[in-house]
Amino acid sequence: MPIILAIETSSELASCALLNSAAGADAPVLTRESSGVRTHSQSVLPMVQALLRDAGIALADCDAIAFGAGPGSFTGVRTACGVAQGLAFGAKKPVLALVTLEAMAEACRARTGATEVLAVLDARMGEVYWAQYRFDGAWESVREPVLCAPGAVAPEPVAGLVACGNGFAAYPEAFAGQAFAAGAHADILPHAREFAVLGVAALAAGQAVPADAAQPLYLRNKVAYTSAERQAINAAKAGAEQGKQ
Repeated sequence: MPIILAIETSSELASCALLNSAAGADAPVLTRESSGVRTHSQSVLPMVQALLRDAGIALADCDAIAFGAGPGSFTGVRTACGVAQGLAFGAKKPVLALVTLEAMAEACRARTGATEVLAVLDARMGEVYWAQYRFDGAWESVREPVLCAPGAVAPEPVAGLVACGNGFAAYPEAFAGQAFAAGAHADILPHAREFAVLGVAALAAGQAVPADAAQPLYLRNKVAYTSAERQAINAAKAGAEQGKQ
């Protein structure tokens, strides 16, 4: 059974998680989280180190490193991708690039039992990222992730649809009166806990890629790493090398 390390920094909440399936089906997913976008690049590695220390395992014991590939904050998804790549390079492990909106759907299912989920994430600049999912033993996309104005969100009408995501809290006027928005779980954000859970199935399905093939999912364009992003990537590579010694 796999051990999955997960990293998520696509929103204002940074989180890391460790799922050790070898410890048994009831083994808890260990997590750490930190709020504040400006500190994500500094907080991720210490959280990863704390998780590994608490679990009593080394990075080399992990079978794959999952990360929130987006959509989400440009800097956030690039930070998660860069750190995951740095750790994976040093430990010679594969990477799982997972979709933030699907992780939100998994969090919604865990909370409510819903198998039809609409996930809406605040994209800032008066826009949202959204996607619609159906769970039938595994998640499948009903509507693929898109970027649009809040008023343009148009899920497929299905029975039992449950909505989640901070897009509903960010643009309440745009969703007022929409039947699909009623009772939306607006506090659900992408979290590494769900990426660790989804990573088990993704690894079994052959979705892992070499570190240098991992890519963020962009729905807007941007180029060039920031100084903070480059520092996070370099620190991850150095930390992974030290962990091997």
